[in-house]
Amino acid sequence: MGDTRRVVDGERRATARPLRRAAPPDDGVPPVPRPRRAGAEPVEKPQPMPGAERDADAGPGGKPQPGPGEGEQPDSGSAPKGEAPADSGGRRRRIPFARAIRTRPRQLTVGAARATRAWSRRPGGRTTLPALFLLALVAAATTAGAVIVPAALGRSEPVTEALSEPSVPQTAAAPATPPLPTLTGLPGTATPTGTPLPGATTAPVLPTGRPADALAGWAQRVSAVTDVPAVALQAYAYAELVLAQTNRACQLSWTTLAAIGHVESRHGSANGATLHADGRALPEIRGEPLDGQGGRSRILDTDQGLLDGDRVHDRALGPMQFIPTTWQEIGADADGDGVKNPHDIDDAALAAGLYLCKGGRNMTIPGDWWGAILSYNDVRRYAQAVFDKADEYGRLSRNVR
Repeated sequence: MGDTRRVVDGERRATARPLRRAAPPDDGVPPVPRPRRAGAEPVEKPQPMPGAERDADAGPGGKPQPGPGEGEQPDSGSAPKGEAPADSGGRRRRIPFARAIRTRPRQLTVGAARATRAWSRRPGGRTTLPALFLLALVAAATTAGAVIVPAALGRSEPVTEALSEPSVPQTAAAPATPPLPTLTGLPGTATPTGTPLPGATTAPVLPTGRPADALAGWAQRVSAVTDVPAVALQAYAYAELVLAQTNRACQLSWTTLAAIGHVESRHGSANGATLHADGRALPEIRGEPLDGQGGRSRILDTDQGLLDGDRVHDRALGPMQFIPTTWQEIGADADGDGVKNPHDIDDAALAAGLYLCKGGRNMTIPGDWWGAILSYNDVRRYAQAVFDKADEYGRLSRNVR
């Protein structure tokens, strides 16, 4: 055809409006095509003629879409989905709408990992990430402690039964110390609990006689309230004064020695013996043979029977119940007669003090005190009995001067 008019429905129409060029959308995305109505026949899209414009709103069949004033009412609400309201020029702008994208969990995990790695490489992430890791460790440790510690503290330790016969001091190392009982007073103070000793800090030495006799007056007063023989009290207190001069760090108290003497031999009166004025217990106190029977330890003879009179097994000796091997190691001569006699309470008390202070122990420290007593006899009930008696002696003699 030679002119710019188009043919519609097989006839020429001089009244056909000229077409306008389609304007691309602002965002550069091609417009979304409008769906065809049901039943409409597809019509070949006419090619634009030179110098002519087409109507952008022509629908199926080549017919122009009626406007608001041509028989079709305008929509009173919002514009149709995917379309913008017509502007003042009478044309509509098609806006593409976003479609929902379904993301797989794996993609989300990979994306989160990449984002976290990128964040950790930044200055803020380098500072924050170690702090978060440390916080997690502290929380884990706190949780574990809240569960484990109460369970461990709630366990009770079994108590070993005490031996039926006088105990035997052992030379082995002290076992683990039991907890300190909640009782009044503590054995092992620098001076007897509430009871000062007469004189200064040095042990009195007399030209003749028993050195411990210098403590006779004090021993008589303390004996009246504690029911401990005065001769035994002199031996215990003299051993404390000697150790205060020779091993000041130990700080052993006479109450501890007196408690051991009571538990071991009732201060030298076991098996019908009597404690004489010179400190000797007669007849000599010898324990049962250590043959492993009746709950006793099994110790074969070590002294050829010279001290205990038994050539088969060893026996405990004297008021403080030393076995021959221990006495040969730690025996002392406290009365100055030139003989180390386990049946003399003066010698035996000082030897017991030397034994308890071995290894640099400080008897004012609860752990050292319990370790020393258990090294003397590795039975917890025995150690508890010594503690109770030492505490009793300290309380009874507190106000004696």
